[in-house]
Amino acid sequence: MDIIKIISLSIGSIVILFILTKLIGNREISQLTMFDYIVGITIGSIAAEMSTSLENNFMEPIVAMLVYGLITVLISYLTCKSLKLRRFFTGRTKILFNNGKLYRNNFKSSKIDLNEFLMECRLNGYFNLSDIQTAILEPNGKISFLPKVLKRPATPKDLNLSPEQDYMVINVILDGIILKENLERTGNNLSWLENTLKKQGINDIKKVFLATCDSKNNLSTYIKLDKKIKHDLFE
Repeated sequence: MDIIKIISLSIGSIVILFILTKLIGNREISQLTMFDYIVGITIGSIAAEMSTSLENNFMEPIVAMLVYGLITVLISYLTCKSLKLRRFFTGRTKILFNNGKLYRNNFKSSKIDLNEFLMECRLNGYFNLSDIQTAILEPNGKISFLPKVLKRPATPKDLNLSPEQDYMVINVILDGIILKENLERTGNNLSWLENTLKKQGINDIKKVFLATCDSKNNLSTYIKLDKKIKHDLFE
């Protein structure tokens, strides 16, 4: 009976976690603030404790998770409405380096070591500080770099070029299944898809792992390959 109870509680905790993540919103780990990170760990810890709770107090962790989740949603709503609250909860950006000067006080208040900063510079392709105009610490802990004008990549505007604008590529076949709504969005129909595939030598849609259509109506197809690559190409 204990095993059955643990299984049911685990499923229940997973369902609650799923609902809470939908309420809180989808953000990447790099976009989480310190508060979001701590709340996420806390909710996960409560859910783990709930799944192994053999006593009849499983409602207490459920209430605790809901409270944490709802407070996070409330704070997210308030930070969207108020700039002052946004700065209070998410923090401010801090200039670490600008115009050849390192701002030591900002390093100290951000708890960032100079060697760590130099490592981030190298990871972003800057091995010499003289190539950087400004480095800013973002509220999510990432460092943004503004290169000096002579060190940044050239753009088409710099070369007096006028390339055509790129648009989204739309998936029309996914793992052998036709995505009809996406196909209609490209302005094409099933007959066009089948004829185009036949021109590429593909008679069975089930063999297509992925097919995409771009803004110029070009269909790119990728066949299912079950052959395993035995050798590591990067060893």
